[in-house]
Amino acid sequence: MIKLNLKFISCLLILLFSSCSDENKKPNVIIIYADDLGFGDVSAYNQGTLNTPNIDRIANKGIKFTNGHSSSATCSPSRYALLTGSYPWRNSKAKISTGASMIIDVNQKTLPKMFKESNYSTAIIGKWHLGLGDGQINYNSKISPGPNEVGFDYSYIMPDTQDRVPTVYIEDGYVKNLDKNDPLYVSFKENFDNQPTGDKNPEMLSMKWHHGHFNSIINGISRIGFMKGGKKAHWSDIDMADHFLNQAKSYITKNKKNPFFLFYSMQQPHVPRTPHPRFKGKSGMGPRGDVIIEADWCIGELYKTLDNENLLENTLIIISSDNGPVLNDGYYDDAVEKIGNHTPSGILRGGKYSLFEAGTKVPFISYWKGITPSKVSNKLISQIDLFNSLSTIVNGRIKTNDSKDLSQLLLNGDGKQREKLILEASGKTALKYKNWVFIPPYKGKAVSTYTNIELGRSSSHQLYNLKTDPSQRKNLIDQEKEKFIELQKIYNKIISN
Repeated sequence: MIKLNLKFISCLLILLFSSCSDENKKPNVIIIYADDLGFGDVSAYNQGTLNTPNIDRIANKGIKFTNGHSSSATCSPSRYALLTGSYPWRNSKAKISTGASMIIDVNQKTLPKMFKESNYSTAIIGKWHLGLGDGQINYNSKISPGPNEVGFDYSYIMPDTQDRVPTVYIEDGYVKNLDKNDPLYVSFKENFDNQPTGDKNPEMLSMKWHHGHFNSIINGISRIGFMKGGKKAHWSDIDMADHFLNQAKSYITKNKKNPFFLFYSMQQPHVPRTPHPRFKGKSGMGPRGDVIIEADWCIGELYKTLDNENLLENTLIIISSDNGPVLNDGYYDDAVEKIGNHTPSGILRGGKYSLFEAGTKVPFISYWKGITPSKVSNKLISQIDLFNSLSTIVNGRIKTNDSKDLSQLLLNGDGKQREKLILEASGKTALKYKNWVFIPPYKGKAVSTYTNIELGRSSSHQLYNLKTDPSQRKNLIDQEKEKFIELQKIYNKIISN
């Protein structure tokens, strides 16, 4: 049976991608990675009330995974897992990055390195948030190591997040449009002389901060961290989505004659939510809803570019999110007040930062025009599995231990699935095993003070049967003693390896 399946996969791949010896026949691969987009935020999943027609078109013609997971309930660890094919909790540095050194080792296996070995051009455009340099960063000279040192031929990034300094773009290690006569200085410890901040200069703000975001003010928005100088290099927040989209479209057009891997890492709907005026008010849900509509439009425009360049027939598109949703994540932007009947997490419990399902269960879509059958799959797949799966698809040689080869599942919605998965949230871990979730006891608040999200923490063990209780409302730890012992052993074995 195993030999038959392997033979079937090989034949399928040959059918899909023609001869692997002909480099022009290898599939282009684009990963579109949203930021804080919830399972219920994509209308194809029939959970919320927002309308995302462009994502829906791709989902409804491809494979829509209803049990697809990021590795973590926060951004940096999930990005680390996706790009390395490794669990982030194995790396003590793989935490939310704020002006930190790069958390991917330059000698580590990475997704772009795998593609490069298979003669692909590789690029990241958008959010990075995996650290830069190997110590104190000098933004006025070449910044290294960075994306280029871990396998990307081309990188055009924001260093961390839109709510953190420095508010500049970095292209292949250099701050874009930096005037050498106006050097850029950055600190996450103390402010520079005479620089306005959100807590001391509220009259300068166009968006009021709620918690944590009260340092340097750029474009009327106070951020995390302090910066001074580099004014010509400052980005425009309302133009950011267009800016990254145009960079992605340009990259596709310039590289269309050879196989390429593009990691299009979007900033929406992460805070601060700054929709372009074209989208302002379109959702009726305030800026959070507006930037989701904006992101959907961007994805539609990218799709049109592929179509216009006659690349759809030979491009595998994967859409997902780094973690689950959050409403109030640091600014007063009416996300809570205008949510209405929309449910960003759908029926799931929790959200960003949470060990409950909504922390990591996210939109997960794969699409291949004309070949991929339209399917809905409830089989378990993780973003960690993209590494080995894509390696198989492009006939790559690099694999990792934590990633599972689910190439057949990714391409046609059938075949084997992942049986067990360790989930992570703020350094705490849990086990998903088939239809069960096991969460060890953890100290700390059960509900986040600021975000009002249930974090999945309890002084007792937790055990949920997702088949009968997808919203995780009934802890079965007392009723299912044997299942508890079984899952605890599985969890401990994985964690200890």
